[in-house]
Amino acid sequence: MATIPQDRQLKTALPGPASSALSARAQAAIPRANSATIPAYAAAADRGIIEDVDGNRLIDFASGIAVTSVGASAPAVVAAIQAQAQQFTHTSAMITPYEGYIAVAEKLNSLTPGDFPKKTSLFNSGAEAVENAIKVARTYTGRQAVVAFDHAFHGRTSLTMALTAKAVPYKLGFGPFSPEVYRMPASYPYRDGLSGAEAAARSIQAMEKQIGASQIAAVIIEPVQGEGGFIVPAPGFLPALQQWCNDNGVVFIADEIQSGIARTGTWFACEDEGVVPDLVTIAKGVAGGMPLSAVTGRAEMMDAPGPGALGGTYGGNPIACAAALATLEMIEQEHLLERARQIETLVVDQLSGMQAQDNRIGQIRGRGAMIALELVQPGTTEPNPELTAQVASRCREQGLILLTCGTYGNVIRLLPALTISDQLLTEGISIIEAALNETKETN
Repeated sequence: MATIPQDRQLKTALPGPASSALSARAQAAIPRANSATIPAYAAAADRGIIEDVDGNRLIDFASGIAVTSVGASAPAVVAAIQAQAQQFTHTSAMITPYEGYIAVAEKLNSLTPGDFPKKTSLFNSGAEAVENAIKVARTYTGRQAVVAFDHAFHGRTSLTMALTAKAVPYKLGFGPFSPEVYRMPASYPYRDGLSGAEAAARSIQAMEKQIGASQIAAVIIEPVQGEGGFIVPAPGFLPALQQWCNDNGVVFIADEIQSGIARTGTWFACEDEGVVPDLVTIAKGVAGGMPLSAVTGRAEMMDAPGPGALGGTYGGNPIACAAALATLEMIEQEHLLERARQIETLVVDQLSGMQAQDNRIGQIRGRGAMIALELVQPGTTEPNPELTAQVASRCREQGLILLTCGTYGNVIRLLPALTISDQLLTEGISIIEAALNETKETN
């Protein structure tokens, strides 16, 4: 397991010579569609630092897109992986099952919101979880229509592309898409100015008039929208949607793939307003970096598909299950829900001071260790994607791994590991501040 010094160190310009050599090999061997955000190739990773093949130590504010929440080489997770690999790496849970699958299902059944019988089916990726949640909802209700929302991201497979809102780079040229998917306006308080009740009424009216409640199998929504811009809906929006679904026999699916597993300071972001979904999709942070996803929900719904209708060759791989159990235990034992809330306080306090001095920071939003800055033209709400790209590029040059997002390409998102130190958090935010200051004359 990696034990990297937890400080930033740049030995070369980025990318260094070893990373540049790997980039040349990648260009010859890997499609351009698989392009990487950071041109530095990882050699080791530990908590808040990734060390590249040139020996540079970079502050990690991405966590593999919210995956390595407990760190990329957490000792407990590594030990669990090693122990399981010595027993067996695969049998397929569809052929010769094993206890680890059951243990993960039991744990997720207990952690997800709702005091009712639940069941869990395991898969490999977030997109798989979403597709199978839709299969469950359609089978259970006997209906076909599915409602997704503006700014949504649910995956890159055929069905999940239809659910995803943003065309470039996720959908352009890949159609036609799966039918019976409808898009409704979401709650985006910074841009629509609506209360939660008003935004929900707008969405509900559109669903009833454009589709009809009796035709809708499921409503799927991210409680905090991820790729769309870390958008936190106005209070009351999610509860109103859930109540409408309950009243109309529509399955309410919370896509917690990015926002779940302690990322926002609760196990699942929907808990913030006491929302209880029928089905929850889970992935990313659940298994410490191993590929694992899940659909967890009401037992009667999960039992609607017949034998053999859910699953897959690798779904619930035994090594991934071992990693998940170790990850979930680590979150509990090391109080990482509380740590996520501490990260929010530290980061938001520092960013708020920056915002007071810079009218290009339109809004700071998010919860826990899922925080964003929306950048705008000075003194307006007009999106500023050029500034966003410049700031991200300057930060990366200084050894801060940083991601952008947003329908308008103008949001910087912060996804540090929950095990990162305060010192690295503060230093990373200072790098962002310096990058913003350096661009003031040109933006």
